[in-house]
Amino acid sequence: MLLAEVVAASADVAASSGRLAKTERIAALLTAVAAAGDPVEVVVAWLSGELPQRQIGVGWAGLRDLPTPAVAPILTITDVDSRLTAIGAVTGKGSQAHRARLVHELFGAATPGEQTFLRRLLGGELRQGALAGVMADAIARSSGIPAAEVRRAAMLAGDLPAVASAALTGGITAVQAFGLQVGRPVGPMLAQTARDIDDALERLGGTAVLETKLDGARVQIHRAGSDVSIYTRSLDDVTSRLPEVVAATLALPVTDLIADAEAIALRPDGRPHRFQVTASRFGRRNPTDEVPLSVFFFDLLHVDGRDLLDLPTLERRAALDAIVPPSRRVDHIVTADPEQARGFVAATLAAGHEGVMAKSPQAPYEAGRRGAGWLKVKPVLTLDLVVLAVEWGSGRRTGKLSNIHLGARDPATGGFVMLGKTFKGMTDAMLAWQTERFTELADGPTDGYVVKLRPEQVVEIAFDGVQGSSRYPGGMALRFARVLRYRDDKSPEEADTIETVRALYER
Repeated sequence: MLLAEVVAASADVAASSGRLAKTERIAALLTAVAAAGDPVEVVVAWLSGELPQRQIGVGWAGLRDLPTPAVAPILTITDVDSRLTAIGAVTGKGSQAHRARLVHELFGAATPGEQTFLRRLLGGELRQGALAGVMADAIARSSGIPAAEVRRAAMLAGDLPAVASAALTGGITAVQAFGLQVGRPVGPMLAQTARDIDDALERLGGTAVLETKLDGARVQIHRAGSDVSIYTRSLDDVTSRLPEVVAATLALPVTDLIADAEAIALRPDGRPHRFQVTASRFGRRNPTDEVPLSVFFFDLLHVDGRDLLDLPTLERRAALDAIVPPSRRVDHIVTADPEQARGFVAATLAAGHEGVMAKSPQAPYEAGRRGAGWLKVKPVLTLDLVVLAVEWGSGRRTGKLSNIHLGARDPATGGFVMLGKTFKGMTDAMLAWQTERFTELADGPTDGYVVKLRPEQVVEIAFDGVQGSSRYPGGMALRFARVLRYRDDKSPEEADTIETVRALYER
């Protein structure tokens, strides 16, 4: 099947506002892909905005200068997937030039629409509303399998594309074969956000299990005898990079387990290093003892042949406490007392940690879902920054100026220092307003992908922290930045300074 058919379906899905219309269009495409004998899992990954190869070493910088597009579509699904795999396999001396040649050849064989699709896919900007729930429903419709069976399999497999392939090639028997299996990562349970600890207690029925929310890297740990596998939140295998976590897991008095944990770099006084210090270990293929990591367990999904997914939080916690020593467990309390809860939050923040997780005592482990039984409580940081540029949107934001470039004021130069980009938190009304506003502020042509602006608009940004970054000139970037509101009452001269941001980073 031609890539052009996938591109057309993606455009149709982006143009559809209703969930049912999106579901039916994707289902029709998947049926056609399966009938043609092409890899269903590849198409599902693409429409979910992901690459089966995960990372191939190509970002926006490598997509700036594209060749003249082809006139007629010739690329097939399998051809493109093979080319992307080949690009990702390039290593060694001269790899950058070789990779650039392969990218140029791929885009040279693509039509204008295909180039746009591939550029957004490789740049992580392919958003057409095909979220996991819509995709699961489309797989169910295309295969004739109940949606609940598809979702359960996806939850346990942690791999919706693989479930799609099984559903459309093996039917319900193949889908039901997916189960919790040591050595195969599952999608982690995620949390919703509470305004504060009182809101969390109210939403959880008055009593909650409160846990310290460490500012480390979440890991899912699998052990089968003496074999240990460690996976990131995105289910990448990082076992070889975390020998301390492997050793801590092997020290536990069990044979098999699947556990949720946090890996974090701590200072000698027990306070956490900046998140970037922990994250740097995950990028090293040859770990050293320079930045040792500690691991703290907080949930147990399986132990010695027994699945615990459907047990309530307190029972899973009791099973965890029975095998993990206190020094390796995330601190927690069970309380219905608001004063005690507030004290736990205050002590956690004073110790330098990120916040608190509040969990329902009766909640099961909903793998791969953002369940209402888990709530995160974190202090919100805000800055007033200046919009330096904006990017044209894609998907449902096509025709709107969307992703904004954020800058802090630099009193030393009189200019601004870029700290990152965000498209989060924007309502439809806000998108319409900023499209008109930024068109007026355009400092140059508006027909390119990025529109430079006169630095006049102040925006209030919420974020979770500041991390080191080699991508931006200030050496820092905001974590999880999202728009709160535009500040028409403030001038650029009143925006926060780069020194303020640096102080947050150092703290």
